[in-house]
Amino acid sequence: MITILIALLVFGVLIFIHELGHFIAARSFDVAVREFALGMGPRLISHRSKKTGIVYSLRLLPIGGFVSMVGEDEDSDDERAFCRKAVWKRMIITAAGAFMNLLLGVILMSALVAANDTLGSTTILRFNSANALSEESGLRIGDTIKKIDGERMHISTELVYTLMRVTTPVDVEVERAGNKVIIEDVVFPTDVTEGTLFGYADFKVEAVDKTPLTVIRHAFYQSIASVKMIWHSFIDLITGKYGVEQMSGPVGVTTAIGEAAEQGSTNLIFLCALISLNLGIFNLLPLPALDGGRLVFQVIELFRRKPINPEYEGFVHFVGIVLLMLLMIFITYKDITKIFIK
Repeated sequence: MITILIALLVFGVLIFIHELGHFIAARSFDVAVREFALGMGPRLISHRSKKTGIVYSLRLLPIGGFVSMVGEDEDSDDERAFCRKAVWKRMIITAAGAFMNLLLGVILMSALVAANDTLGSTTILRFNSANALSEESGLRIGDTIKKIDGERMHISTELVYTLMRVTTPVDVEVERAGNKVIIEDVVFPTDVTEGTLFGYADFKVEAVDKTPLTVIRHAFYQSIASVKMIWHSFIDLITGKYGVEQMSGPVGVTTAIGEAAEQGSTNLIFLCALISLNLGIFNLLPLPALDGGRLVFQVIELFRRKPINPEYEGFVHFVGIVLLMLLMIFITYKDITKIFIK
């Protein structure tokens, strides 16, 4: 029960932040808003503002939320209607929800970095064993890793995320005694987790002095590294590296939140940051029914200088919603089955 309550609180905050982005942007461009709702289905609690007429409501099913705007899904002669605003304004309103999720993720990551006792560099302090694979491949204590397979490294978190994807020999660029050295075909150890092969570092890195500047630097690059990791995961899912069975829906995420909560507030906040970044990126994907899908139609309108027939767009989004719901049902069934199998 505690796990469910924590998960509902996490989902509620993330949904609220997302919808708040749409709401603030809509109000900033003087778009008439009918309702700001958390959840779906019948209303449990609602309040109508006497000043603006906007209804603020909490609904029965804790799955999403919405900001209902005049002229959003229908034509309207109201000058404050969403459809009557310039396309660039509508694009900002559409993207504002995902932007707020990304912003929250960055803020949470920054808080975690600021709370860390130490910050990790990319300079090798020591190897984990006398026959470490990367040392045998040419890496040395004191090497500052600059690039792995052409991808630039700035902090230890980037090293960890990048090496997770390294399962074959790669070229590594290091700074050694002030000189740039490229070491070819460096081998890193690998391990299999839930049927997937991952790489990992077989060395420890030096710590960095904790100052306001290093905290800001690490928060920035850790957020970028997390976004890259999420984006790479989407690509791996599409290309078949990860199977659908490795996706998680609300049930799987609730379980993960419960496990993170048991391990302490730091792990819970880190997971919340990843979920928030994940929601922001996922909502910007150019798929029907998502904010990214709506942005695609708005970009097309921007170039052709007239909107696409609302009936066509509505049909595309309807099909997208149906497909997403079917996928969600499948993933939820898989998550529940996995719990009982355990």
